[in-house]
Amino acid sequence: MKLSSYLLKSFLNALGTFIYVCAIAWFLFNGKDFFGESKSFLIPVFMLLLFVISASLTGLLVLGEPIHLYMNNMKREAFMLLFATLGWLILFTFGVVIKLLTQ
Repeated sequence: MKLSSYLLKSFLNALGTFIYVCAIAWFLFNGKDFFGESKSFLIPVFMLLLFVISASLTGLLVLGEPIHLYMNNMKREAFMLLFATLGWLILFTFGVVIKLLTQ
């Protein structure tokens, strides 16, 4: 597989992760609008379940294809895709930090 296809695939994986994280962050930021000032036991249960689902989804987006490649004896390609995805996520993180610092 060519380097450009790894960069595109890793960018799409990182972008999907970033969009998912933004959606969950928006939901949590606006949680009072959805749930009010509820003191229900179900709120922490919901939060923990959301955490588990989020960890699974983001783990799948970041690690799914690299693990598949690794298990098919394409170890070099697996690491290339993993580190390219992590690189994109680091760039997105720097972008968020820069945005926060310039507000």
